[in-house]
Amino acid sequence: MTEASTAFPSSDHDHGSCVAHAVAKAEELCRSRGLRLTEIRRRVLELVWERHGPVGAYALLDTLRSEGMAAAPPTVYRALDFLQEQGLVHRIERLNAFVGCGQPDAPHSGQFLICSECGLAAEIDDPAIDRALTQAAVALGFELRGKTVELEGLCPDCRRSGNGR
Repeated sequence: MTEASTAFPSSDHDHGSCVAHAVAKAEELCRSRGLRLTEIRRRVLELVWERHGPVGAYALLDTLRSEGMAAAPPTVYRALDFLQEQGLVHRIERLNAFVGCGQPDAPHSGQFLICSECGLAAEIDDPAIDRALTQAAVALGFELRGKTVELEGLCPDCRRSGNGR
């Protein structure tokens, strides 16, 4: 069964609560793993979660600088690497951008629905898709080192509004 872990936000979505929950979960996970969620890591995570669409490292850098933080590209990339290693964000490969992970404490493969009109992204976790890909790779003698599925289409809001037609 497909479970939407980070769905397209509805119009009544409480975004502040969403961001606060993601940061609280990150703090809890880092503490349990003996890791530090530094100020820059925390802020980068907040900025990623402030959008439900993929965000690039340079957009994050621009925001950090506009907030008065002395940040350079390596600083942002190190923060993103840390957040990705801890399962707190996912990288959308084809866009070279990042989205927050709604299930950072549960191992899963990335399966993403990306709206080609507005840029929003939703993460799903469908074990059947994961199994099918793994079985196909094994049958071909292929050693998997990672799985990311990215599907492009229209989100519910863009479909309703007729965008992208």
